[in-house]
Amino acid sequence: MTNDETGRYYKHLIALTAEMKPLVTAVVHPVDVLSICGALEAAAQQLIIPVLVGPEAKIRQAAKEAGLSLADCELVDTKHSHAAAERAVELVREGRVEAIMKGKIHTRELLLPVMSRTSGLRTERRMSHVFALDPPQYHKPLFLTDAVVNIAPNLAQKKDIVQNAIDCFRLLTGKPPKVAILSATEDVDEKIQSTLDAAALCKMADRGQITGGILDGPLGMDNAISVAAAQAKGIHSEVAGDADILVMPDIEAGNILYKQMRYLSGIDGAGIVLGARVPVILASRASEVHTRKASAALALIVCRRGAQFADFANP
Repeated sequence: MTNDETGRYYKHLIALTAEMKPLVTAVVHPVDVLSICGALEAAAQQLIIPVLVGPEAKIRQAAKEAGLSLADCELVDTKHSHAAAERAVELVREGRVEAIMKGKIHTRELLLPVMSRTSGLRTERRMSHVFALDPPQYHKPLFLTDAVVNIAPNLAQKKDIVQNAIDCFRLLTGKPPKVAILSATEDVDEKIQSTLDAAALCKMADRGQITGGILDGPLGMDNAISVAAAQAKGIHSEVAGDADILVMPDIEAGNILYKQMRYLSGIDGAGIVLGARVPVILASRASEVHTRKASAALALIVCRRGAQFADFANP
């Protein structure tokens, strides 16, 4: 893929939604130009029907600064960002919206009411985030999980993180993904917990506890995406050098890798949270409008093609 083709996958995601009914989406605290533009352009593309939730005066001011009309938008007035996040969850539980989109609000603040054990949107599956990346120097799209939600996941949590990503990929493509479980080394080392987890996850896939994907790990970042690096280290597998999904050992590794891609290589990422009752469209607060639209397209496809991820997991 050449530099001129950067973003081609995001256009492909949007094209896949052509015959789909837009998602009625609670846009939480869209009080800056980037977030209001992202929401309204996603609406213009027929990806979402926005319900703007937050302080009405601030939302209208952001729209005015962006030169956009809110004439066709429903507004739900709240006092502040935390109340906006809580109200968005209530709108889901009331059946009024089908998805949640992040505006200018911190991820933790947005997800806190989503993850509430009493009034949130939990399911039996652990919630996790997936970035869909369009790296110009890799030969296909690349998915990264989890760089946003789970701080230091244990083995059981990693199982759900992997399954969420597999289910998302298959809903997009209908194909089983090649999943690289990353660590600092490709050798199983009792001193490095992530290598033990990687080996266990691969065996869980062998035993049918994780379904729908082809797993290998532990793998280093180099031999997960480079055939030459894998060959140099004598690694022979279906995944090495050809990964579709990169599973990070923890949020520090994932977040640092994503931001390195974003700010040194110019690779932006469409992103959603999976495992809740509805998709949570969660791109970075600094993401450009086209990435926010791609994130909305990703949520729309996942929602329309398979509301229950677990039901899709069987190959």
